[in-house]
Amino acid sequence: MRVHKALARQRIPLVLPADLVIRVTPLILAVALFMEQMDSTVIATSLPAIATDIGSEPVALKLALTSYFVALAIFIPISGWMADRFGAKNIFRLAIFVFMLGSLACSFSFSLESFVISRFFQGVGASMMTPVGRLLLVRSTPRNELVSAMAWLTIPALIGPITGPVVGGFLTTYLSWHWIFWVNIPIGAAGIVLATRFLDVVDARNPRPIDFVGFALLSVAFAGIIFGLSVVSLPALPIVYGYLTISVGVVAAILYLWHAKRTKFPLLDPTLFRHRLFRSAILGGSWFRIGVGAVPFLLPLMLQLGFGLSPFQSGLITFISAVGAILSKFLTERMFARFGFKPVLVICGFMGGVLIATQGLFHADSPQFLLMLVLLVGGVLRSFFFTGSNALGYADIDNEEASQATAIVAVSQQLSIASGVAVAGAILELSSNMHGGTLSLIDFQTAFFVVGGLSAVGGLLYLWLPANAGADVSGHRPIVIAKE
Repeated sequence: MRVHKALARQRIPLVLPADLVIRVTPLILAVALFMEQMDSTVIATSLPAIATDIGSEPVALKLALTSYFVALAIFIPISGWMADRFGAKNIFRLAIFVFMLGSLACSFSFSLESFVISRFFQGVGASMMTPVGRLLLVRSTPRNELVSAMAWLTIPALIGPITGPVVGGFLTTYLSWHWIFWVNIPIGAAGIVLATRFLDVVDARNPRPIDFVGFALLSVAFAGIIFGLSVVSLPALPIVYGYLTISVGVVAAILYLWHAKRTKFPLLDPTLFRHRLFRSAILGGSWFRIGVGAVPFLLPLMLQLGFGLSPFQSGLITFISAVGAILSKFLTERMFARFGFKPVLVICGFMGGVLIATQGLFHADSPQFLLMLVLLVGGVLRSFFFTGSNALGYADIDNEEASQATAIVAVSQQLSIASGVAVAGAILELSSNMHGGTLSLIDFQTAFFVVGGLSAVGGLLYLWLPANAGADVSGHRPIVIAKE
């Protein structure tokens, strides 16, 4: 009886078949990614209601968005060190818990100051969830299965920014703005339980010393750049402050590069860019993400201000991109195995940018099903591109460098998304000032043409890759025609 009770108290891990693990692991990690991506966009439609409730102005609440991005910029660089020092699985679960606490704090905010601080705290948790989650995926997935795993992980990153405005508008209209933060609690709890139960990752600890000087310089660099871009694109403060903080951030970044060459364990190791595939994935992915990051900002505004639709109506149209992302996952692995990384990334990146620019051709009288078709195909192409680009970046990275690589990837993503919003906001402001200062449909059309062109360039940057780039990851084997 005592033996039986002792065995009953033991926690026996549930062992899943290997093929099921490849599917389950990215889906567990995707819980946190979905929660973060949706939360970062769901707040946008609720700002007026929040401002009214806490006695502030909607424009002033833009500081809450900025504080979130600043937290990401500061703490993403130490995510790799935290994972190596304390274990990636432990940090992943802790990050979800911190994000949940930040969500609760946001829901109980009673003033502008408390809301800004709560969003900063929430951003601290978010800064660890995505890079550490990707690190867990890379360490637990065989290289030849990485494309498939990345396809499953990429879906919430594409769905979150699309569904966020719809969910935020619905909850704020029919319940209250507090619900947009409370919904994170059951999702986060499920993520912690599933990660504890099913994630079986060999946690290689690497207790190397932390680079405090590098952390200080990178904190100033990324916080200055992202805060400055936020001010330039969403001028809640005088725009001169935006340019000033960007300048400070750039100087700090230059000083960090000088410092990194002279320290044994830099916080973010720039020598990883010696790997050609990693360097290409960062550069091409960042250019493409500028346009993609601008779309969730531009499209709802164009549909509402330019077409006269309600927030809920515009959200129902933009949701179709998420459907395209879901459909793409059934073909992604076979697509890269059949054609390889280079042609798929070039075509999907270029055509994805063209379809972003195409959205600028529509007007209020255009058939909505045509716009939805463009968004559907664009969602498929973007999903192909992001999955391939993310997987390609790890093709020449070993497990010892994986934590550094994930942190660099996460930082580059935040910078490119912030840049996309900044570029789009600057174009809207310049274009509207040319005809009187009031936003009109032509301003949105111009912005779509520019950011779409930037994304198309991101696809063309992969033209310089060799034909067999990342073949060990994609499984692609070029057909060789024997000579007689």
